[in-house]
Amino acid sequence: MKKLLVLLFSAVVLSTSGYADNGAQRAKGTAEEPKGEVSAYLAGAYISVADAETKLKAGGFEVLATYESVKDGHTIIFTCPSLKKEAAKPNRANIAVMKLFVDDETKRISLANPLYFGKAYMQQDYDHAVFSAVAAKLEALFPDLTPSADKMEFGKLASYRFAPGMPFYEDVDFLGEGTSAELLAKLKEYKKGKDFIYEVKISDDTTLVGYGLSAGTKRFVTKIGRQNAGLLPWPIVVSGGETTTLKTEYYITLNYPLLDMTLFREIAPSARDIIKDLRKPFK
Repeated sequence: MKKLLVLLFSAVVLSTSGYADNGAQRAKGTAEEPKGEVSAYLAGAYISVADAETKLKAGGFEVLATYESVKDGHTIIFTCPSLKKEAAKPNRANIAVMKLFVDDETKRISLANPLYFGKAYMQQDYDHAVFSAVAAKLEALFPDLTPSADKMEFGKLASYRFAPGMPFYEDVDFLGEGTSAELLAKLKEYKKGKDFIYEVKISDDTTLVGYGLSAGTKRFVTKIGRQNAGLLPWPIVVSGGETTTLKTEYYITLNYPLLDMTLFREIAPSARDIIKDLRKPFK
C-alpha cells in the first residue's frame, strides 16, 4: 500500500511539473506587446558596409544585396528564416526583409525596427514573440542602438494611414500581369537588370523584389531626410499572376512618421513618378 501511494504521489508530481513546464514555455513564447509609441528605426554608431554585412552574416542573417540609396549612403537588405516564414502568410510578402542604412556622410547607421514594420505589415497576423526575437538578435549584433525620433503608436500601426482618405496597407498599386516567371523575367531584363536589386522567393508563386528608382525620382529622399533612406530600394510583390506595390502615400509616410502634410505635398510629384518608374518594365 505504501509503495502504491508513493507511485501515485510521484505520478502527480511529474504530471503537474509537466504542465508547469509547458505553461512556462508558453509564457516565454508570448512576450507582451509594447504599449505607447515605438520607434521606426534603431540608430547606432557608424560601421562600414563591409563590417555590417559581416556582422549580419555571422548572426545568421542572409544578406541579399547592398544598394546605393543616396550619395554616400547604402542600404543593406537582409532576411532570415523567421521573416520568410511570416512573409509566406497571405498578403504579408513585404515583411520578408529588413534593412540597415549605413550613412557614410553623417557616420551613423539606422536599422529598421522589426517591431514597427512587423506590426504594420502583419496586422492581425503579428506574432510579437517572432519579431521581438529578431529585434533582440539585431540589438546583440549592433550594441548601444538608440530609438529614433520617428515614432508611432504601436497599437495604431496595424490600421495605419497618413490621413483620412489616404490608403491603407492593403490598398496597392498594380504594375503588370502575367505568370510569375514572365513578370520576374521582365523585371530582370529591363535596362539589363540594372534596377533589379534583390529577390526573395517566399513560395512557389510569390516573390518579393527590391527595385531601384531612377536618379531623378529618388531625390525625394534627400528632401525629406536622408536618415531614413533605407526605405529604398522599392518593394514589389510578384504573386498570383500580377505585380503589385504598396501605395506611395502609405510606404513613404510609414517610413517617415514625422512627415507633415506640407512637406508631403511638396514630394507628391515624386510619388507619382515612382509608380511610372515601376511600371516601365511591364510596358
